[in-house]
Amino acid sequence: MRSKEVPAPTESQALLGSARDRVRWYRCSLSREQLAELNRRSDVMGLFQTGGYLGLLALTGSAAYFSAGRLPWPMVVLITLFHGACYNFLINGFHELVHDSVFKTRALNRWFLWVFSFLGWYNHIHFWASHTAHHKYTLHPPDDGEVVLPVRLTLRGFLFSTILNFPGLYYTLRSTVRRSLGRLEGEWEIQLFTNAHPELRRKLVNWSRFLLAGHASIVIISLSRGLWLLPVVVSLAPFYGGALHYLCNSSQHVGLRNNVPDFRLCCRTIILNPFVQFLYWHMNYHIEHHMYARVPCYKLGKLHRLIRHELPASPRGLLQTWKQIITILKRQRVEPDYQYSAVLPEISSAALLHSASKAVSPTL
Repeated sequence: MRSKEVPAPTESQALLGSARDRVRWYRCSLSREQLAELNRRSDVMGLFQTGGYLGLLALTGSAAYFSAGRLPWPMVVLITLFHGACYNFLINGFHELVHDSVFKTRALNRWFLWVFSFLGWYNHIHFWASHTAHHKYTLHPPDDGEVVLPVRLTLRGFLFSTILNFPGLYYTLRSTVRRSLGRLEGEWEIQLFTNAHPELRRKLVNWSRFLLAGHASIVIISLSRGLWLLPVVVSLAPFYGGALHYLCNSSQHVGLRNNVPDFRLCCRTIILNPFVQFLYWHMNYHIEHHMYARVPCYKLGKLHRLIRHELPASPRGLLQTWKQIITILKRQRVEPDYQYSAVLPEISSAALLHSASKAVSPTL
């Protein structure tokens, strides 16, 4: 069926004009009633996901903070790394809030977006513009500059994310300072924030300045009062203990195909246990998220069950997922142009014709 009428583009969407025609994406069929129910947002479910996640961060952060001086230092380090492991998934909550799909009440969505953006050092102005193009032209270069294949994953990068992610900290500080000075860098960033949209560039600069001022205040006030661990569990938390997040988030597109009009071939859905799925904000259902981007994260499991007969087999657990990914990456070392093509289930000719008639791009 055809999705509901697409609303007028936002400011960030408007600046992403492209010479490319809209991609005619394949979409698994849903009835109007099913899609309407799936798209329905809930403040209760939104608060359960958001409040539960922030409550977990408060619990792990408090455990790390109060363990210092009371427990042996190896235990303090382990508790702090576990806090970082949970904190790294903040970006997935931020991502969902950028989609404006977590809460029925828009003000709640926007307020928590600011909270998540600050806590994680994220610039929602930049991400909104970039992520709009990523959904509209998923893995269709040059229009999708957010994910460009082939993605190079290294053991060194994984190990950095596991303990102390110095490259991530350096990049975040450098890019935040640079943007706060109004300096854009790289073809993709310049394409997103053209001179034709000075107001959007101004918002980008102002939020970067707010991030620097806010986190600098946390560090200065904490150190002046001898609360040296407070910045560690807040401002530095996105930069350590990220191994689990690395394994989850890196699985979304790596090794798959680009320039195909089928999310089942350029995105990967994996099946995870309930706790990790909660931490990951249900983004393990990544085909489903791209195919129907307005569906709230807490309903992606239901969407998966409705359309899984049209999806390729989903790896179960991170071990099976990474066995598949590592096999692909090894082959790409000797065949640089190789891309994994998932085996799709057979569907009727009528379904193919029905899907081919659709040309509605997913929206935020």
